Amino acid sequence: MCEHTHDHDHHHHRGHASPEESLALLTYMLGHNRHHAEELHELAHGMDGEAAQLIHDAVVDFELGNEKLAEALHILQEAKGE
Repeated sequence: MCEHTHDHDHHHHRGHASPEESLALLTYMLGHNRHHAEELHELAHGMDGEAAQLIHDAVVDFELGNEKLAEALHILQEAKGE
């Protein structure tokens, strides 16, 4: 399993971010979420029983959410002409 720690210092902006800031943040968050899904998948493989199954189910949910984020990112990139 990946021994990885990092801070989760989340700054929530009440105003509107620029399109460039939004793309950068979404790109970062998608990679960040995918990394956590991988860590959870590895964690579940070290377990048995109901807890492992629940973690596997959560990873499926993470992946579904990440697919939606990836599609949103793709739409925003196309709109920007990237």
